[in-house]
Amino acid sequence: MADNSTWTREQSSRVRDFYNAYTRGASVEAFQRLFTRDTRDAYRYFSNAVDREALTMLPWWKRPAIFARGLFLALTMKMSPARRVLFAVALAAAVIGLAMMLDGFHAVWIPIDPIVLRFPLPAPEWPAGTAWLLLSILGLTFLIVLEVFERLSLKNDLEIARDIQQAMLPSGLYSSGGLDAFGATRAANTVGGDFYDILPRPDGRVVIALGDVAGKGSPAALLMAILLAMLRTLLDEGLDAEPLINRLNVQISRHAPSSRFITLQFVNLDPATGDFVAVNAGHLPALIRRRNGGVERLSEGGIALGMFDNSAYTAERGRLEPGDLLVLYSDGITEAESPSGTPFDEEGLVSLINAHAGNPSLVDIGKAVIKAVEHHAQDVRFADDLTVLLARRTEGRDPGFGIRDSEGWDSDDGVPPIPGTGSASVEGGTTGQPEPRTPIPESRTPTIES
Repeated sequence: MADNSTWTREQSSRVRDFYNAYTRGASVEAFQRLFTRDTRDAYRYFSNAVDREALTMLPWWKRPAIFARGLFLALTMKMSPARRVLFAVALAAAVIGLAMMLDGFHAVWIPIDPIVLRFPLPAPEWPAGTAWLLLSILGLTFLIVLEVFERLSLKNDLEIARDIQQAMLPSGLYSSGGLDAFGATRAANTVGGDFYDILPRPDGRVVIALGDVAGKGSPAALLMAILLAMLRTLLDEGLDAEPLINRLNVQISRHAPSSRFITLQFVNLDPATGDFVAVNAGHLPALIRRRNGGVERLSEGGIALGMFDNSAYTAERGRLEPGDLLVLYSDGITEAESPSGTPFDEEGLVSLINAHAGNPSLVDIGKAVIKAVEHHAQDVRFADDLTVLLARRTEGRDPGFGIRDSEGWDSDDGVPPIPGTGSASVEGGTTGQPEPRTPIPESRTPTIES
């Protein structure tokens, strides 16, 4: 008897703990909001897809069915095709199941006069428990509607965030002072943590940077925006590569969560001479594909930003000769795996760059890199963002103007477009070598003409 009593108390305690954990946070106000504000907002969202003016022109007896069909389509067409079909099959199965459970009809007498007159109406007969089953179907459908509404609202916000994030990145092909540069990125999710920048400085040099925030999605995108703002602010102070990265690390360490860090490849390049100063903060080594076919790596620097506020960084100096190609990339490029688990790897990137090294269009090379990684991964979902940034010194032609058209960068090619195209002009100096115009505070690149 004692054992049974102990077992009963243990089971009661487990049930009570499960109930308390499952209902934690539930309140009367939450249920009121569920059936008032949340339901009203979802109804307004989906009913906006129904043409009410056309509805008013129909006979009154047709309006409910047409309106219900419009709501159903507004809900289901927001789903992916496979989920849409599965939802329709589930609803059809529920209707068929309820029809098969129908036992027949019986007369229900409706009293008109309590003593003399009654009126019979046919009513269906269902097995016991059918009402509970129908209630569960309606409840689950109601929850699906609310979940789809919240998901769509969040998706709209993320799409706006993506537009803002892409607007922060350089657009089109940068071409000025004998230097061409172009970057492209594809986020694994709607927004991502990869970033790149092409920043002309007042002294004629150009900063080329690419980084990767640990993680992906919204948290990484927020840190990416913070780092870009800090980087551009420190550049406005005229700092050189080493002190700039040291100060940037201190700021990231102070303001980023301790679980997050950022890798960065930073290159400060003089297009006139090709001399550059590079700092690698825990990022994959940048590649320099020399004109003669040799490949060099830029790995000098230090650990990732934000790990320790007292970290020190050293710079690596070199020269980019005319025709040399500088390639910065994120680990999403080299770590993308095929269905069999084979990574694209640095060897695949080097082979691809060698195959396209003679192409004068950096846009074409950038497209080729992204498409090659997509082809390698096939239908496997990317685990990380894909970003590549290319820069090449030019020779024997007009150095061009700030931001050029992106040379046919088409979303139909399977590569996300770089927003914004156009052209800009810079003023030439007295030495015959064009000198980039100092960017105005509101813009980091030369003015883009419409």
